[in-house]
Amino acid sequence: MTFRLTANASILTIAATRGGFFLRALAVTGSLCAGLMSPDLALAEQRMAVIPTQTIYPGEVIDRDRLEEVEVTNPALSGDYATSTEQVIGKVTSRTLLQGRVILVSALREPYVVERGKAVRIVFTNGPLTITAGGAPLENAAVGDLIRVRNTDSGIIVSGTVMDDGTIHVVAK
Repeated sequence: MTFRLTANASILTIAATRGGFFLRALAVTGSLCAGLMSPDLALAEQRMAVIPTQTIYPGEVIDRDRLEEVEVTNPALSGDYATSTEQVIGKVTSRTLLQGRVILVSALREPYVVERGKAVRIVFTNGPLTITAGGAPLENAAVGDLIRVRNTDSGIIVSGTVMDDGTIHVVAK
Protein backbone atom coordinates (compact mmCIF):
# COMPACT_ATOMS: atom_id res chain seq x y z
CA MET A 1 0.00 0.00 0.00
CA THR A 2 1.33 3.46 -0.89
CA PHE A 3 0.10 6.83 0.26
CA ARG A 4 0.43 10.14 -1.52
CA LEU A 5 -0.21 13.49 0.18
CA THR A 6 -0.68 16.61 -1.93
CA ALA A 7 -1.76 20.07 -0.79
CA ASN A 8 -3.01 22.58 -3.38
CA ALA A 9 -4.26 25.96 -2.13
CA SER A 10 -7.28 24.91 -0.07
CA ILE A 11 -7.68 21.31 -1.31
CA LEU A 12 -5.98 18.43 0.47
CA THR A 13 -5.85 15.21 -1.54
CA ILE A 14 -5.02 11.90 0.07
CA ALA A 15 -4.85 8.99 -2.33
CA ALA A 16 -4.21 5.37 -1.41
CA THR A 17 -3.69 2.53 -3.88
CA ARG A 18 -3.86 -1.14 -2.96
CA GLY A 19 -4.33 -4.09 -5.25
CA GLY A 20 -5.86 -2.07 -8.11
CA PHE A 21 -8.31 -0.19 -5.91
CA PHE A 22 -7.96 3.54 -5.92
CA LEU A 23 -9.35 5.39 -2.95
CA ARG A 24 -9.41 9.15 -2.94
CA ALA A 25 -10.53 11.53 -0.21
CA LEU A 26 -10.89 15.25 -0.61
CA ALA A 27 -11.01 17.50 2.40
CA VAL A 28 -11.84 21.07 1.56
CA THR A 29 -11.42 22.84 4.86
CA GLY A 30 -9.33 25.89 5.49
CA SER A 31 -8.80 24.87 9.10
CA LEU A 32 -7.27 21.52 8.13
CA CYS A 33 -4.92 23.16 5.67
CA ALA A 34 -4.06 25.84 8.22
CA GLY A 35 -3.27 23.07 10.70
CA LEU A 36 -0.75 21.60 8.25
CA MET A 37 0.98 24.98 7.81
CA SER A 38 3.39 26.52 10.22
CA PRO A 39 1.81 28.48 13.11
CA ASP A 40 3.20 31.76 11.72
CA LEU A 41 1.33 31.32 8.42
CA ALA A 42 -1.89 30.40 10.19
CA LEU A 43 -1.71 33.56 12.31
CA ALA A 44 -1.00 35.70 9.24
CA GLU A 45 -4.33 34.64 7.72
CA GLN A 46 -6.42 35.91 10.64
CA ARG A 47 -8.52 38.82 9.43
CA MET A 48 -9.34 41.67 11.76
CA ALA A 49 -12.18 44.20 11.59
CA VAL A 50 -12.95 47.39 13.47
CA ILE A 51 -16.35 47.69 15.15
CA PRO A 52 -17.89 50.48 17.23
CA THR A 53 -18.55 49.75 20.90
CA GLN A 54 -21.53 52.13 20.77
CA THR A 55 -23.68 53.70 18.07
CA ILE A 56 -21.92 56.55 16.23
CA TYR A 57 -24.11 59.05 14.38
CA PRO A 58 -23.39 60.90 11.10
CA GLY A 59 -21.12 63.93 11.48
CA GLU A 60 -19.42 62.68 14.65
CA VAL A 61 -15.63 62.45 14.85
CA ILE A 62 -14.54 58.91 15.73
CA ASP A 63 -12.14 58.46 18.65
CA ARG A 64 -10.28 55.39 19.96
CA ASP A 65 -12.54 54.98 23.03
CA ARG A 66 -15.50 54.05 20.83
CA LEU A 67 -13.74 51.35 18.78
CA GLU A 68 -12.67 47.75 19.14
CA GLU A 69 -10.66 45.44 16.87
CA VAL A 70 -12.09 41.93 16.58
CA GLU A 71 -11.21 38.81 14.63
CA VAL A 72 -13.43 38.14 11.62
CA THR A 73 -15.19 34.80 12.12
CA ASN A 74 -17.55 35.00 9.14
CA PRO A 75 -15.70 33.65 6.07
CA ALA A 76 -18.31 35.22 3.76
CA LEU A 77 -17.57 38.75 5.01
CA SER A 78 -16.16 40.74 2.15
CA GLY A 79 -15.99 44.32 1.04
CA ASP A 80 -13.96 47.32 1.98
CA TYR A 81 -14.24 47.36 5.76
CA ALA A 82 -11.78 48.92 8.20
CA THR A 83 -9.15 46.45 9.40
CA SER A 84 -7.29 48.65 11.90
CA THR A 85 -8.23 51.48 14.23
CA GLU A 86 -5.67 53.75 12.53
CA GLN A 87 -7.90 53.76 9.42
CA VAL A 88 -10.83 55.09 11.44
CA ILE A 89 -9.55 57.38 14.22
CA GLY A 90 -10.09 61.07 13.52
CA LYS A 91 -12.42 60.43 10.59
CA VAL A 92 -16.02 61.61 10.43
CA THR A 93 -18.82 59.20 9.68
CA SER A 94 -21.26 59.98 6.89
CA ARG A 95 -23.82 57.40 8.07
CA THR A 96 -24.88 55.77 11.32
CA LEU A 97 -22.44 53.12 12.54
CA LEU A 98 -24.15 50.47 14.64
CA GLN A 99 -22.57 48.85 17.68
CA GLY A 100 -20.93 45.51 16.86
CA ARG A 101 -21.10 45.95 13.05
CA VAL A 102 -18.05 46.34 10.80
CA ILE A 103 -17.20 49.87 9.69
CA LEU A 104 -17.15 50.33 5.93
CA VAL A 105 -14.40 52.63 4.70
CA SER A 106 -16.91 54.22 2.31
CA ALA A 107 -18.87 55.47 5.36
CA LEU A 108 -15.92 57.62 6.49
CA ARG A 109 -14.52 60.95 5.36
CA GLU A 110 -11.88 63.41 6.44
CA PRO A 111 -13.11 66.19 8.77
CA TYR A 112 -14.01 69.48 7.11
CA VAL A 113 -11.45 72.27 7.49
CA VAL A 114 -13.65 74.77 5.66
CA GLU A 115 -17.40 75.06 6.17
CA ARG A 116 -19.89 76.63 3.80
CA GLY A 117 -20.56 80.30 4.52
CA LYS A 118 -17.85 80.71 7.18
CA ALA A 119 -15.20 83.36 6.51
CA VAL A 120 -11.91 82.17 5.02
CA ARG A 121 -8.78 83.77 3.61
CA ILE A 122 -8.23 83.45 -0.16
CA VAL A 123 -4.56 83.48 -1.21
CA PHE A 124 -3.20 83.99 -4.73
CA THR A 125 0.56 83.63 -5.29
CA ASN A 126 2.43 84.25 -8.53
CA GLY A 127 6.22 84.39 -8.00
CA PRO A 128 7.00 87.15 -5.50
CA LEU A 129 3.44 88.57 -5.73
CA THR A 130 0.95 87.44 -3.06
CA ILE A 131 -2.62 88.73 -2.92
CA THR A 132 -4.99 87.86 -0.07
CA ALA A 133 -8.70 88.57 0.27
CA GLY A 134 -11.64 87.52 2.37
CA GLY A 135 -13.91 84.83 1.03
CA ALA A 136 -16.99 82.76 1.71
CA PRO A 137 -16.84 79.07 0.69
CA LEU A 138 -19.80 77.79 -1.30
CA GLU A 139 -19.35 74.22 0.02
CA ASN A 140 -17.82 72.21 2.85
CA ALA A 141 -14.34 70.86 2.19
CA ALA A 142 -11.46 68.89 3.70
CA VAL A 143 -7.74 69.51 3.19
CA GLY A 144 -6.77 69.10 -0.47
CA ASP A 145 -10.29 69.50 -1.86
CA LEU A 146 -10.90 71.83 -4.78
CA ILE A 147 -13.82 74.14 -3.97
CA ARG A 148 -15.54 77.28 -5.18
CA VAL A 149 -15.33 80.38 -3.00
CA ARG A 150 -16.84 83.86 -3.38
CA ASN A 151 -14.55 86.86 -2.91
CA THR A 152 -16.44 88.97 -0.33
CA ASP A 153 -14.99 92.25 -1.69
CA SER A 154 -15.73 91.78 -5.42
CA GLY A 155 -18.40 89.05 -5.42
CA ILE A 156 -16.41 87.05 -7.99
CA ILE A 157 -16.49 83.26 -7.59
CA VAL A 158 -13.11 81.52 -7.92
CA SER A 159 -11.88 77.96 -7.40
CA GLY A 160 -9.07 76.98 -5.10
CA THR A 161 -7.51 74.23 -3.03
CA VAL A 162 -8.07 73.99 0.73
CA MET A 163 -4.82 74.05 2.73
CA ASP A 164 -4.01 72.71 6.23
CA ASP A 165 -4.35 76.13 7.84
CA GLY A 166 -7.85 76.68 6.40
CA THR A 167 -6.81 79.10 3.67
CA ILE A 168 -7.83 78.57 0.06
CA HIS A 169 -5.06 78.85 -2.53
CA VAL A 170 -6.30 80.07 -5.90
CA VAL A 171 -4.41 79.42 -9.14
CA ALA A 172 -4.33 81.66 -12.22
CA LYS A 173 -6.43 80.66 -15.20
